[in-house]
Amino acid sequence: MNVQIKKGLLEYCVLAQLYRGESYGYQLIKDISVYVDISESTLYPILKRLEMDGFVEIYKVQHNNRLRCYFRLTQAGDNHLKDFIKERAEIIRVLDFITERKGENHYE
Repeated sequence: MNVQIKKGLLEYCVLAQLYRGESYGYQLIKDISVYVDISESTLYPILKRLEMDGFVEIYKVQHNNRLRCYFRLTQAGDNHLKDFIKERAEIIRVLDFITERKGENHYE
């Protein structure tokens, strides 16, 4: 997948996963990787940016004598995700336009 497209979508993948429930870094990577490749070095800058934008809150919990950072979606994050989902029809129209070729509906 193109790096720029992937970068834009990963933010929404993180928000969507956090919408399903609070989580920590390793679990987020595991859950999201089922759909798109994501690494620690990619995830944590996204989470930091989402926190700075007010879309995600971070809190720490003691786990096996270590502090584990957990992430949860804020109301602003929920709204941001909902706005993206509302744009779904437009995104699909653009993808259909891109993939349409000489009477075909998609690339074979």
